[in-house]
Amino acid sequence: MDPVQILIETEALKTLKARYFRFLDTKDWASWTQVWAPQIDHEMPMEGQKHQGSREDFVKFVSMALDGVITAHHGHTCEIEVTSPTTAKAIWAFQDYLKPGPDAPPHAPTMVGFGHYHETYVKSEAGWQIKTQKVTRLRIDSPGAEG
Repeated sequence: MDPVQILIETEALKTLKARYFRFLDTKDWASWTQVWAPQIDHEMPMEGQKHQGSREDFVKFVSMALDGVITAHHGHTCEIEVTSPTTAKAIWAFQDYLKPGPDAPPHAPTMVGFGHYHETYVKSEAGWQIKTQKVTRLRIDSPGAEG
C-alpha cells in the first residue's frame, strides 16, 4: 500500500477507537454498536468471558453488565498495522475505571484496570469496524471508597 494511504487509514482507526471509548463511557449503545462489525469475536480471558456472534447480542450483554456503572476508558500507545486495504490489526494499552453509580445494582463492579486490547478490523462501506477483540489484563485494583 501507498505510505500516505497507510497514514490515512491509521488515523481513521485511531478515530474509530476514540469513538469506541466515548460511546462506551457515555452509554450511547446505538452508536457503540456501529463500531463493531456485524459478526464479532470478543474475549476477556481473565474474566472468563467469550462472545462469538452478533454485535447486537454483545452490546446488549455489555449494556446490561454496565447498567448504573460509571465508566472511564483511556487508550494509549497504539501499535497499528494496516495489513491490506480492508484489514488491520492493533494493540492498545488501556486503563479502565468502573464505579457503581446511585442506580447501580448490588453486584456492580468497582475497579481500576490496566491491560491491552488486541484487535482486528475490517473496512467495508460502513468504514472501519472492530472484528475481533481480546482484552488482556496486567492488573486490576479495587479502589474501595476513596472516590
